[in-house]
Amino acid sequence: MRVLRFLLLELVALIGLILAGPFMLPVPESYRPPTPAERGSTADREPLIALIQGVSSSLPVNCSAPGFEQAAQINSASLNTLVWQPFHRYEVGWEVYAPRIAVEIGANCPTTSPGFAAALARWQGVSRLPANGQMDATTFAVMSNAWERARPFVRVSQSGICPSASAPANLVWADPNEGYMGKPIQLRAGALGAYRRLVAAARMASPAIAADHRLLSIVSGYRSPESDAARCAKDGVCGNVSRALCSAHRTGLAMDLYLGAASGDAAVSSDDANRLYLSKTPAYAWMIANAAAYGFVNYPFEPWHWEWTGEPQ
Repeated sequence: MRVLRFLLLELVALIGLILAGPFMLPVPESYRPPTPAERGSTADREPLIALIQGVSSSLPVNCSAPGFEQAAQINSASLNTLVWQPFHRYEVGWEVYAPRIAVEIGANCPTTSPGFAAALARWQGVSRLPANGQMDATTFAVMSNAWERARPFVRVSQSGICPSASAPANLVWADPNEGYMGKPIQLRAGALGAYRRLVAAARMASPAIAADHRLLSIVSGYRSPESDAARCAKDGVCGNVSRALCSAHRTGLAMDLYLGAASGDAAVSSDDANRLYLSKTPAYAWMIANAAAYGFVNYPFEPWHWEWTGEPQ
């Protein structure tokens, strides 16, 4: 009986993980999301995008901030040493999330600078967190929870309901040149239309994206629950069992985009080195700054994974 009870508890815990989706730390009761005005405009973030992409900005940036030197030193150390578990598995450092964090707080300075710490402190103050300018797991949890709540798929699945797979009649085929290396891709019509508008804007705005038409091509679109389950069973590639049982790709609104790849890695490899590489690419920089204007939100653990929010799951 004791063994049976233990197995039952393990099963309940596993079901809880499946329904819960990405790991989330508790959010302080005092937290409230910053308003758009408090976050700052896209124009305010132009120097940040230049920093991410490694190009010069036309706007002057002063990254000194008296009083935040110690916070900057702490951030500089934790950037590559913080041991934590933001999404199910242990990670070391928060550098892979630094560009996303910088956009969130409207920082125009490198993550190791006092200017970044000052911007973070302002964001923490607005969010009713200790405004010390230091990046930590609690601060990230508040950010990450807000990012995850922006995903309709997460809001639905966390209520204990897995969204139904898209009806075949609602799916359309992307053009061959829109699929990565010509891969056949299906999406809902609205999502594909929004994707096309996004790619056109990205190529007009970014010479680096325009120069390589593989960038922002679709690696994976609609996947049926049956195909996901079969792939998991065959290849053993599903670190999170929820991928097999309830993936956002079943909705026809989710897509994995090609942002590049680290040497020796696949485009959508969850290897930490690949994720870090992708977080520094021009395509990712453009996406985190602009994709929301086209209705797209990102799963923070996977730089390549984007979901369209323009219609119900």
